[in-house]
Amino acid sequence: MPATGNQKILDLANDVVAIDAGSITPTCIIVDDDARIRHFLSLILYGAGVDALEFANGAAFRDSGRAGKMTFLGVSGDGNDAAQTIAALGRSRYTGAIQLMGRADSALEGFHRLGEQSGLRMLPGLRKPFDAEAIRKILHAERLGDPPGAAVQVRLDEVLKNGWIEVWYQPKIDLRRKQLAGCEAFARVRHPQHGVLPPRAFVPGANDASLRTLAEITLIKALRTGLELSPLGINLRVAINMSMDALVQVPVTEIVKEHRPHPERWAGLIIDVTEQQIVDNAARLVAVAKHLQACNVKLAVDDFGRGVSSLLKVRDIPFAEMKLDRAFVTGCSTNPLNASICQSAVDLAHSFGSLAVGVGVEKAEDVAALAAMGCDLGQGFLLGQPMAEERFLALLKQRAASRDRVAGA
Repeated sequence: MPATGNQKILDLANDVVAIDAGSITPTCIIVDDDARIRHFLSLILYGAGVDALEFANGAAFRDSGRAGKMTFLGVSGDGNDAAQTIAALGRSRYTGAIQLMGRADSALEGFHRLGEQSGLRMLPGLRKPFDAEAIRKILHAERLGDPPGAAVQVRLDEVLKNGWIEVWYQPKIDLRRKQLAGCEAFARVRHPQHGVLPPRAFVPGANDASLRTLAEITLIKALRTGLELSPLGINLRVAINMSMDALVQVPVTEIVKEHRPHPERWAGLIIDVTEQQIVDNAARLVAVAKHLQACNVKLAVDDFGRGVSSLLKVRDIPFAEMKLDRAFVTGCSTNPLNASICQSAVDLAHSFGSLAVGVGVEKAEDVAALAAMGCDLGQGFLLGQPMAEERFLALLKQRAASRDRVAGA
């Protein structure tokens, strides 16, 4: 887990990851008395395609009667709770892997021996704090979750022909209100041999026609997701990426009118266009932006921060968001140059009447720094990883059901 900064930042994604322990069949169990650890682990696991159940202590876990293929077990205090849990797992002849987590190597080693004496399969202890990559390596070694995409290139036209496109969603978090504020849709390929592949495996070298088709598919799927959520009272503004060519060639307004939820309750759509393409096509974008705005579709500046002065020439475009380049977001809490660029970008976004979005967040300290700068939204692995549509919808539906139960109590 990232080192301590403003630790409350890790609670920002609670609405996304909180899930009723009786509603899913878990792949992993998380037992730890630190809610931040549990939520952080859940985010990493969900992003890797692994369902997880959280328990604040071993007693609650033992009473639940639930089990998973793997158990993340925190060791804290006098260790009595962890010892009882290990003993109970031994008596039940649990065959899954057990990953101990703690701050003292001596305690981890002692409980590791205890588990082995109980006939359990114990993994090497994990020292707190740990990062996301450490968890991903453990999942890969245990062959859990979505297999990592191989270092291969596939042709986009072949992908489209075979219907291998999926749309995944990553949450955006309001840094001031500490709640879910939107999401971004990303195209993924689920290849029959290579597993889930990111855009770098199928976008480079693709022709313009295939890229336009991909943009259209992503747009339609994002709008249909909105239709599924609208009856639940969940109205999220979804963002998608488009090249300038696709933005001009794809009939966005016609597609939106056909597939959007009820217009009066629809939060709208955001289309991200890179800063460089905006600067290069400023005159054309003014007309395009006004046309799109009529159907509640707005533009956002992606990879914002490298050509700040150039954007002063396009003040006539009503940008909904300006998304700070992840190269500057990373380390903005410790690197004075990155901090200065981020602050300037946040201030410029606000002068445009736009929201500032910190993208690629992986450290709590960077999120805290962005919040102190007045950055409006955060997006990144720390706050929520991209996840498959069915997983994202299931979590939001669970959230809506929990909200309704609280309201009816």
